[in-house]
Amino acid sequence: MNKITVYGIPNCDTVKKARVWLAERYPQTVFHDFKKQGLSAEIVSMWLQKLPRDVLINRKGLTWRNLPEARKAAIVDDASALALMLEQPSVIKRPVLDKDGAFAVGFSDAQYQQIFNS
Repeated sequence: MNKITVYGIPNCDTVKKARVWLAERYPQTVFHDFKKQGLSAEIVSMWLQKLPRDVLINRKGLTWRNLPEARKAAIVDDASALALMLEQPSVIKRPVLDKDGAFAVGFSDAQYQQIFNS
C-alpha cells in the first residue's frame, strides 16, 4: 500500500468516522480538506473516470436541494458535473477515499473492511 488520501470537510460526521477508522489502522493517511485546500479539475476528473457522477454528487444534501431547478437539470454529463463540483464542493458526497488510485465514496465499517482487506 502506497498512498491513502481521504477527501472531505472536517466537520462532516461521515468524514469524521472515516478519519477515526483510518487513523486507528493507517495513521499515514493524508486528509485533504477540500473547503480549505480546494479541488482541482484534475482531481475531480480523475474521480469521474473511476466513479459515476451520480455516486459523487450528493442529491440528498442541502447544497443540491438548494440549487435552482435549472442548475440541477443542467447536470447531464461528466463535464457539467465537474463544473458543479468545482463551483460547489459541498455537493460532493463525502468522504472520497483514494487508496492507491482506487476510489470509494461514503463510509461504513463494512465498506472500508472490504476495501482494505481485498
